[in-house]
Amino acid sequence: MSSSVTSVSASESGQVQGAEVKDQSIGAIISASRNLSAEQVEKILAYQRSQGVRFGEAAVSLGFASTDDVLFALSQQFHYPYAPVEHARINPELVTLTHPFSPQAEAFRATRSQLMMRFYNGTEPQALAVVSPASGDGKTYFCANLAVSLAQLGGRTLLVDADLRGPRQHELFGLNNSEGLSAVLSGRATGQVIQQIATVPSLFVMPVGVTPPNPLELVERPAFGLLMREFLTKFDHVIVDTPAASFGADSHVVAARCGAALVIARRNETRVAALQELVATFEQSPAKLLGVIVNEF
Repeated sequence: MSSSVTSVSASESGQVQGAEVKDQSIGAIISASRNLSAEQVEKILAYQRSQGVRFGEAAVSLGFASTDDVLFALSQQFHYPYAPVEHARINPELVTLTHPFSPQAEAFRATRSQLMMRFYNGTEPQALAVVSPASGDGKTYFCANLAVSLAQLGGRTLLVDADLRGPRQHELFGLNNSEGLSAVLSGRATGQVIQQIATVPSLFVMPVGVTPPNPLELVERPAFGLLMREFLTKFDHVIVDTPAASFGADSHVVAARCGAALVIARRNETRVAALQELVATFEQSPAKLLGVIVNEF
């Protein structure tokens, strides 16, 4: 437990030091990032005046910048985290980072808005567990992108990978998975178990670490509930990924410790009976079921 606190504190200080806000024009940002010469900038401005287009469009048309350069400049001007696709460590599944203006990213922002109005509305803070009937429903994809979209608002967001049976969050974010949740719950954590995401300074991820042979027993321990409560004092949002319900009771236990849950179903894939059975389990659970999300992507 103490190692997790130390890791969070170290990340906090790093975030404050790097949180400078710079108000520059799109042209200035593109010119600086592409190291454009005065002659190139003058050509862009001349093209901009003659064609009646924006600086970014002119720069792309003349071959002095790419679309990614323009998106990056916009993200800097409006203080919106964005990661160009060519960044080797950015997984394409993180659409809220790599394709921030896609229909998928917009769907995550719409979900975020609903949560901000209905869940993060000043009531007692709770962690949010994301559960699904079966593997392949898109639960990990949903958790990762929801966490990114929440962090893009500036609130400190923690994504906890509690899928101790088939963890993937470390793969999506390109993180070291040598230590994580399993080490904390088993009392063997010695290093940093929470890692800050460089492309989104407000986002932190706790991977699973070593996959344990007794996942259900670990999340049933009081330490897991205590850990969730500790996180809620340090982060504005805590999102928890879970194993599919078809693997056992892990997701129900995790949701109960978190206090709230969202169910993910896959369009044209999830069986209605399995979805109804999962939803019904929350009638007897201390966790509040916020709703069901149908994943189309």
